[in-house]
Formats: sequence, structure tokens, C-alpha cells
Amino acid sequence: MTDYTMPQMTGVDLAREVLMIRPDMPIILCTGFSEMISEEKAKALGILEFVMKPLNRSDTAQVIRRVLDRR
Repeated sequence: MTDYTMPQMTGVDLAREVLMIRPDMPIILCTGFSEMISEEKAKALGILEFVMKPLNRSDTAQVIRRVLDRR
């Protein structure tokens, strides 16, 4: 699980790098800025889940469970 906004690189950049090494790695992208990236674009990049902030513990647990259940 990564955030879109991070120092030095975006969560999308991180996802691209990780997926080049491990294409099977499940990635969840979290953001508070819907204008920066869309769910469709994230999924086209291989990101399994795209979630908007704010997230509570229950939302976080549910999205992680969905990703893990796909495997």
C-alpha cells in the first residue's frame, strides 16, 4: 500500500518500479487528490486497488482483504 504523494517519487512511480521487478506484487494506491490520477489509470498501470482518503481502519482492512483474496 502506497500513497500517491511522497518525497522523491509518486506512488505511481513506485508501483511502476516494483511491478518491473515483481509483476505479481499486489499494490494499493491511496490518494487524497483525485485530479492527480484516476482509478482507471491506476488499474491500467497494474495497481490492483485505488482508494481515496480519508480512510478509516475498517476501509483499510477491507481493501487489503480484497487484494489478498485475489491471489
